[in-house]
Amino acid sequence: MSYFPKWPLARGAVVMPDERLPLGAAVPMGIQHLLAMSGSTILAPLLMGFDPNLAILFSGVGTLIFFICTAGRMPSYLGSSFSFIAVVIAATGYAGAGANANIGVALGGIIAAGALYTLIGLIVMATGTAWVERLMPPAVTGAIGASIGLNLAPVAVQGVEGTGPHMLVALLTLASVALFSVYGSVALRRVSILLGIAVGYAAVLVLGNGFGLLPPIDFSALQAARWFGLPQFHAPEFDSRAMMLIAPVALILVAENLGHIKAIGAMTGRNMDRFIGRGFVGDGIATMISGAGGGTGVTTYAENMGVMAVTRVFSTLIFVISAVVAIALGFLPKFGALLATIPAPVLGGLAVAVFGLIAAAMARLWVDNHVDFADPRNLFTVGTALIFGAGDFTFTLGGFTVGGIGTATLAAIVIYQLLGIGRRSAQ
Repeated sequence: MSYFPKWPLARGAVVMPDERLPLGAAVPMGIQHLLAMSGSTILAPLLMGFDPNLAILFSGVGTLIFFICTAGRMPSYLGSSFSFIAVVIAATGYAGAGANANIGVALGGIIAAGALYTLIGLIVMATGTAWVERLMPPAVTGAIGASIGLNLAPVAVQGVEGTGPHMLVALLTLASVALFSVYGSVALRRVSILLGIAVGYAAVLVLGNGFGLLPPIDFSALQAARWFGLPQFHAPEFDSRAMMLIAPVALILVAENLGHIKAIGAMTGRNMDRFIGRGFVGDGIATMISGAGGGTGVTTYAENMGVMAVTRVFSTLIFVISAVVAIALGFLPKFGALLATIPAPVLGGLAVAVFGLIAAAMARLWVDNHVDFADPRNLFTVGTALIFGAGDFTFTLGGFTVGGIGTATLAAIVIYQLLGIGRRSAQ
């Protein structure tokens, strides 16, 4: 059997991963997948002070790496991971506006997370996934994920607070995302973040540029930017504290990717378990390469899974098209300059929406996996992790400082395992 599939032309209504669409239908489908993930992939770097243009570029590069590592048989797109936001902000002291002056330190940590992620993937390829599922069952992964969202709550609130017009725009942006997500068509729901940005952006143009009630949007950098050119890459700095703080995010990515691959297997009716280790390795290598050039850590995207569920098109070649278009956008400095004009109150409103959803989505994970909260083992695991994460419990051991996300992750894993000694595992 060849490494890559042959991709014969699909004949049925459902297009399987090893089939293809005609080119005329495949290109729009690839662009649709790019749009589905673009809102989040653009927002995450903006919230960390990274260059969104680089994030888009490396999302395309990472998707191609994932495609190669999984032998072209796992349909998925890699975009900016929100799991890195809290630890990057903590490691760099980012104030929430403009470029992150300490981006090099964050990049070193992102590379460390990617290396750990790759190592886990290699172990899974050799041993299987059973140990991962025992170490991080839904009770644990949900607790860690919810802790990330709650740890980011102060950042989101600070982004909303300000003058009356500032708060108005932030809350209008938040409400727009919510309304499009709830009442919009399937197509509109997929791009609800982009639509929320558009509504907030228009409000600032009216209140700021029009009436002077807010700092106006400055278009000078956009006008000066070239249409075509190389992006400005950034070099990593390997600071031990930042690496210790950011590397544990790999555990979140493992749980996230594991769930996504299993979900794709369920949607396609094919057992994808043999690609789980390969997927971890691909995602880990993509994260390291992204961090080496100034991009964010990457992960598989639920938004793209939603598009696949609606369209019933799972062809992996669709994601090659998406990746190529994303890489091309990375070489358009004017596109990056446009993204940099997104106003602070708009980002504040988006932060509330996205960070809240990170925490709330974990409740759905617990429900979907029937986590039993009558079991004290689960209660203590989740409760302790949530408090450590939300309160940003930090401790220093030797020369290393572990922040709230790290302590919440350690607490969830260790407490769950300790409370399982001498009894049957309960979930």
